[in-house]
Amino acid sequence: MLKLAEKMAHHEVREPQTTIAPETVPRRGKNTTVVGTLVEQLAGLGVEQAFGISGGAVALLFDALAESSIALHHFRHETGAAFAATEAYFARRKPTVVFATTGPGLLNSLTGLTAARWEGAKVILISGSTSSPQRGRWATQETSSYTMPQDGLFTKGPIFDFALRMEHPAELPEVLRRLSLGLAKPGGFVAHVSLPMGVQSQRFDERDVQRPMHLMAPAISEDDIAFCARQLKPGSFAIWAGFGATQAAQKVRLLSERSGAKVFCSPRGKGIMPEDHRNYLGVTGLGGHDQVTQHMVAEAPQRILVLGSRLGEATSFWDNDMVPSEGFLHVDIDPEVPGTAFPDAKTLAIQSEVGQFLDALLRYFPNQAQEQPIDIETHRKSKMRRRKRVPTTPAIELRQEGPVRPQALMNALQRQVVEDSDAVVLAECGNSFAWCNHYLRFREAGRYRVSTLFGSMGHAAAGVVGAALSRGDKALAVVGDGSMLMNSEVSTAVQYGAKAVWLVLNDAAYGMCRDGHKALGLTNANVHFPRVDFVAMAGALGAKGLRIDKEADIEEVLSTAMKSEVPVIIDARIDPSEPSPLLQRFESLIKQGNSKNVAGWESDS
Repeated sequence: MLKLAEKMAHHEVREPQTTIAPETVPRRGKNTTVVGTLVEQLAGLGVEQAFGISGGAVALLFDALAESSIALHHFRHETGAAFAATEAYFARRKPTVVFATTGPGLLNSLTGLTAARWEGAKVILISGSTSSPQRGRWATQETSSYTMPQDGLFTKGPIFDFALRMEHPAELPEVLRRLSLGLAKPGGFVAHVSLPMGVQSQRFDERDVQRPMHLMAPAISEDDIAFCARQLKPGSFAIWAGFGATQAAQKVRLLSERSGAKVFCSPRGKGIMPEDHRNYLGVTGLGGHDQVTQHMVAEAPQRILVLGSRLGEATSFWDNDMVPSEGFLHVDIDPEVPGTAFPDAKTLAIQSEVGQFLDALLRYFPNQAQEQPIDIETHRKSKMRRRKRVPTTPAIELRQEGPVRPQALMNALQRQVVEDSDAVVLAECGNSFAWCNHYLRFREAGRYRVSTLFGSMGHAAAGVVGAALSRGDKALAVVGDGSMLMNSEVSTAVQYGAKAVWLVLNDAAYGMCRDGHKALGLTNANVHFPRVDFVAMAGALGAKGLRIDKEADIEEVLSTAMKSEVPVIIDARIDPSEPSPLLQRFESLIKQGNSKNVAGWESDS
């Protein structure tokens, strides 16, 4: 019998049994440079795309990338390149590379790389570094301990899972081993390898490269699975699915159908459970649905099975109404996640990859009827034939004149993009995310992307380029005009023929800040700026520009954009008076200030 430790958080972590086994890969055994070997080995580890900006300190790296099998994308800003690399990873689940020169190049990349770490992407930064004889002598764009902090940039920490500055070619085999191990492990991995010019050009014998490593996923014992199954009696629990359950979407659905458990998802988990399924309640957090909290209050499930979610503020608002009487069973690959969001709630922490856990748990929830396997590709084709509409907003009569309501845009996006295409949809942080999260409905996982944790403006605006390049197909980003002005990489999309579409919610303001100040009763917010003509901007950058001035134009403009073979910016002049679903966020802040955490419970024996 499991025994829960009696401590404030009331949770314990199951230690995994991890083994490492070697794998063989072909090696050509030639004598080459350090940077050439590094690039070739990264290609062997699955890297297919690199994003960044060249510079003197990475000229040799740039040349090696250009001569390799890795697709080289030369961007306009390192932050945009890192955002694009992050979304390129999620589009194909293939690790990506970001390259940056010394000084400002390295520092510019950090926002996007921090987002990659928080999102759980697999991205490797390769940067230049000032060679040791030139350090401290005011070298141009000097990167050394004389000019910038070393902790966090060249060491493991909050930004990087692994980081170092190589000082000798003999370090390369160990660097490659650690990169191989990091890329093989479940979850994200963000690394930084800094290479002084003097090291990049040195000769290296590829025969000295070690074999890549393979990491077995953590597993829990059969006794622990049996204990979990006993806690999850049919009718007594609900399922809270997060982004970490994306690869186990079919198993989440099977567990719900066999047990009758209702399912709600985090914002990043939209589509894990088909959002038209009878057991699906809605999405939680920013732009979420009231019926989730209503279910928790009215039906009061005894336990919640949390699958791969941090339950952070953007997902839970730390709302005590979401804490069940018997607490959480929280499954996550990261042992530090369970118990953090709700430290006083009873939590049984299970360190496991979500799919493996569900495989074992489903044996305790046998088939009650003949099930048909769910094939994702067949499901998509069937969906395209049926053209079944998923209920979103109530039917609204389109305005003939005046600014466009975001609700009308969302209805059209649901029909033309979510249902009638396979395009990935990205939502920028702020009001754009709230509208999409609340109104769009997905039947499959992996088609909706948003950064709810780091939440940097410009993430989706630049990330959509990486998603489109990685997929070789359409990707659409819903962004605010403020984000679009901050970082969009339209010129890069034009250069490489990315089939990216930007739907810009143009209200000549930082909309979330405006609405937040209004909700909090503040009157002196300077959040407006001159209205931008994004159609003119598109034309100046070589993209197609389309405008939506009235709701009658929405369908035709979206159809034209989705058929376009070149990047498209849609300038949608929206009505700023329409209240965003993000207002729940401000209500939550007030509620948090007046509430106490739920008390813990006694340990089982």
